[in-house]
Amino acid sequence: MIKIAPSILSCDLSRLDQEVKLLEKGGADWLHLDIMDGVFVPNLTIGPPVIKALRPKTRLPFDAHLMIANPGKYIKDYAAAGSDLITIHVEADRNPGRTIDQIKKAGLKAGISLKPKTPASRIAPYLAKVDLVLVMTVEPGFGGQAFMPAMMRKIKTIRQMIDRSGKAIDLGVDGGITDQNVDKVTASGANFIVAGSYIFKQGNIAKAIKLLRQNSKEVC
Repeated sequence: MIKIAPSILSCDLSRLDQEVKLLEKGGADWLHLDIMDGVFVPNLTIGPPVIKALRPKTRLPFDAHLMIANPGKYIKDYAAAGSDLITIHVEADRNPGRTIDQIKKAGLKAGISLKPKTPASRIAPYLAKVDLVLVMTVEPGFGGQAFMPAMMRKIKTIRQMIDRSGKAIDLGVDGGITDQNVDKVTASGANFIVAGSYIFKQGNIAKAIKLLRQNSKEVC
């Protein structure tokens, strides 16, 4: 089953609660929260206070994507704020396994993400522990970038790794996803779609989510 997780990075933050209501009514499955610290990636976004304020406004699960250095230091904060899933970057943590254990200890689902230049093999040691693998199909930091077709091979490779593991792990893609390429990434094995700019620039959130779902192909 394809899951659609709109990223609030591209929404109108001055009316965030209203935008989230539209996402919920429009058929979103998760809410993707891009957390950036200006260190690991060249941008600054939201933190635990915003997540905590947003939590009572929606029933959608929160997917906190920590694009920050030393994420292990902040797991308790993001868990307490209301996250349901916390995804860390394999490149940002000296001991990803220990941080994943922290996430699990907090009672949350755990994800591991990797940048475009990071080989799929880097996440192999953590497959036994995670619930989600998130493949960045753009360089993380800013929304509105174009999808990198070269990432298709990595998506297929990680799908094979997940299948061999025998675990029910979601395989997500994040960056440049539209109704024109979502079929290719889902056919390659992805079942968790993060989309921001595409959804919010269509003028009709429900229609954009519907098109992504209609144009998706079930995982092979």
